[in-house]
Amino acid sequence: MTSSQTNPNIGKILCCQCGILTDQNPLNTCMQCIQSKIDITQDLSKQCLLQFCGKCERYLQPPTTWITASLESRQLLAICLKRIKGLNKVNLVDAGFIWTEPHSKRLKVKLSVQKDIQGALLQQTTIIDFQIVNQICEDCQRVEAKDFWKCVVQVRQRAQHKKTFFYLEQMILKLNAHHKTVSIKQATDGIDFFYALQPDARKLVDFLLSAAPCRYETSKRLISHDIHSNVYNYKHTFSVEIVPICKDDIVCLPQKLSKELGGFGPICICYRISQVISLIDPFSLRIVDIDANTYWRSPFQPICNPKQLREFTIIDIDTDNKRPHFYGKESHKHELSDAWVIKTSEITTNTNQLHTRTHLGRLLKIGDTALGFDLANANVNNEHLDAIKPENLPDVILVKKIYGDKFIRHKKRKWRLNRLPIEKDGASVGTIDDKDYLDFLEDLEEDPKARENVNIYKDQRKKFNVETEESDAENLPQISLQEMLDDLKLTDEPMDDS
Repeated sequence: MTSSQTNPNIGKILCCQCGILTDQNPLNTCMQCIQSKIDITQDLSKQCLLQFCGKCERYLQPPTTWITASLESRQLLAICLKRIKGLNKVNLVDAGFIWTEPHSKRLKVKLSVQKDIQGALLQQTTIIDFQIVNQICEDCQRVEAKDFWKCVVQVRQRAQHKKTFFYLEQMILKLNAHHKTVSIKQATDGIDFFYALQPDARKLVDFLLSAAPCRYETSKRLISHDIHSNVYNYKHTFSVEIVPICKDDIVCLPQKLSKELGGFGPICICYRISQVISLIDPFSLRIVDIDANTYWRSPFQPICNPKQLREFTIIDIDTDNKRPHFYGKESHKHELSDAWVIKTSEITTNTNQLHTRTHLGRLLKIGDTALGFDLANANVNNEHLDAIKPENLPDVILVKKIYGDKFIRHKKRKWRLNRLPIEKDGASVGTIDDKDYLDFLEDLEEDPKARENVNIYKDQRKKFNVETEESDAENLPQISLQEMLDDLKLTDEPMDDS
């Protein structure tokens, strides 16, 4: 038998504080005296705050994450431990909740921690108090501010001008297709419509499909879900793409599509956008309507848009009464003619006249000005146009007649249109001075059929004179007073007894 087994006090020392026998350690102090002198939990925060949203019953996990957790659950314990400062300076041994009253807005967490003090491993227990503070999360703030949406309809058109958007805007206002939108915001190449319910957004998509040639795609993003009740919260997105063809665009049809349409075109002008794309062949007066399915099956891009048109002066015009007959539907509103034109900017320096055939023979006279595309001197990058022989291409394509300066016409205009409450950077968008908007107003004056789906209101700021209107109507296209509506404004002012 060894000496250590016969005498258990061998290898022990006296505590320097209280003098009792204890195991050897670098401090020569018993554990009771070490714990009375050294507090290893002094770096821990004893009082903490816990943000809780009473609307959705979620807790904040810094910096911006909100987590759903029940009382005394592992998820809530993990959130509480992350809020304790100084926990990284000690070793966590055990943690658990101490029961508190559920309505007391307080939580207590019991911690057991260890720390090495000069070779002596100390363990201590402490209690951390958490005070629950009410704070509304960002999602609930949007709900309270009525800026909450679950579905967005993104309407896009990749075109150089926005005549189609202005036309759709008036149709939406006339049929009140936007009455359940949360907000309307302008975006790049389009507009975003925000809705609180998915069925309301789908109604707008169905309206757009019936109003303009377009297609759409859907997508959804998971926001949150409850594994206990199997409830999923999604945000839906409808992406509506309108065909990139607008009124007064010059297009070159693909060879395959031209053959399917009975040899139509291939170079033609878009004279109207409605449920279909209405095209006219300016060299034969043939017209055709292309729906959205036909376009997306054989897509094509414009070779010229209205911003690339130049002014041409009519030098001479000859109506062609003996023109060859073509099979297919023809336009009776237009008249085919031979025209000799010259650029208005070069009328004093260049005497070379250009010959072309045009569908505007009923409108154009000698000395008039028309917008056209100089195809002979243009550099067009289009594979369908490159497939046509150069000798079969015209030098100039006339698109529309110019009736006068657009700003003078706008000054004489005695009617107006309502606008959607579109937001851009927190401000309302006003495009009355925009060139595209003025072109759209001119198109309404020149095309009576386009005004069928538009509510036109009298401009009360301008005076109406019948004699002046009749004199102006001789030169400029006008909208009659019978087509204008009186804007109804409801007020709470008492009626005069007299």
